[in-house]
Amino acid sequence: MQSKATTVDAYLAELPPEKHAVIAPLRQLILDNLPAGFEEGMQYGMIGYYVPHSIYPAGYHCNSRQPLPYASLAAQKNHYGLYLCAVYADNACDNERGDGGWFRQAWQSSGKKLDMGKGCVRFRKLDDVPLDVVAEAFRRISVADFVAQYEAARAAYKPTSRAEIQARAAARKA
Repeated sequence: MQSKATTVDAYLAELPPEKHAVIAPLRQLILDNLPAGFEEGMQYGMIGYYVPHSIYPAGYHCNSRQPLPYASLAAQKNHYGLYLCAVYADNACDNERGDGGWFRQAWQSSGKKLDMGKGCVRFRKLDDVPLDVVAEAFRRISVADFVAQYEAARAAYKPTSRAEIQARAAARKA
């Protein structure tokens, strides 16, 4: 569920106490491990961590008015979500860093169950999260490395012809 809050403080204030007790410490962990250059703010109704336009003027390809998203944190209706764009982008390009594989392996090695889509980790309580793995996931990649990874993923995905665009659309429907 997307929030209408325009600031992180407003987002946190609107959370019920039980959800605040999960989001606030995870947010602090992220802030403590967020590399220089990334910024925090509201993005797509969630707490967002992103590359500001001052560093990457092109912004997000889906909406260039938005800064390039790096990660998001949200209290959803039935779970919490941690959205990790670096892990998602790792699936889309040949990334020598291997953030996607590293993250999955590290989480599973912690003994905690991983409920993950392409880049979204879902969990129901803070005890479900290996905090050291999340901290390391944020520390692992600089702004410059993330922008390079993002551009490589875009280049790998960018269709070159109308036929390729149609083929990819058909593959997604299958």
